[in-house]
Amino acid sequence: MEGLWSQRRRKTAGLGLAVAFLAVAGPAQATPTFEYGHTRLQAGLYTTHFGSNDDYNNRQDLIGVEVHDTARWFAGAVWFRNSFDQPTWYFYGGREFPFWRPSETLELRGKLTAGLLRGYQGEFRDKIPFNRYGIAPAILPSIGVRWENLDTDLIVFGTAGAMITLGISF
Repeated sequence: MEGLWSQRRRKTAGLGLAVAFLAVAGPAQATPTFEYGHTRLQAGLYTTHFGSNDDYNNRQDLIGVEVHDTARWFAGAVWFRNSFDQPTWYFYGGREFPFWRPSETLELRGKLTAGLLRGYQGEFRDKIPFNRYGIAPAILPSIGVRWENLDTDLIVFGTAGAMITLGISF
């Protein structure tokens, strides 16, 4: 009886993962399409770390670019100084999720990005998970507000800290 219960739980978990994937991916299409929407330039405004290490760098000097399509998918790259003041790159893809849109020019939305992080080296290599070869996977959620062609995001980077960015789209 225990084996049957475990099989049902695995099937239910698998079904749940499939439904979650389809909800994010949207309806299936025969061929993927890309219809250019806009380009976003962004800069870091503020960073804080949740820990009390005085050696953390809270001035990231982040600058980046994202290319968005009309279906809210995007790809981007950012350069910044990581928590240990090392030059770091994040190459990613992601999607926006609108939460509330009271007018055509104002929107509250979430974003989820996933990509590769490169730059944690030397004695700090193991400060992020899965960074054995100097490149680590990363998933970053954020919540933001867009007003006309300006937007700001609150990005949480794991249990380490949070950052606020400002962007302009054209």
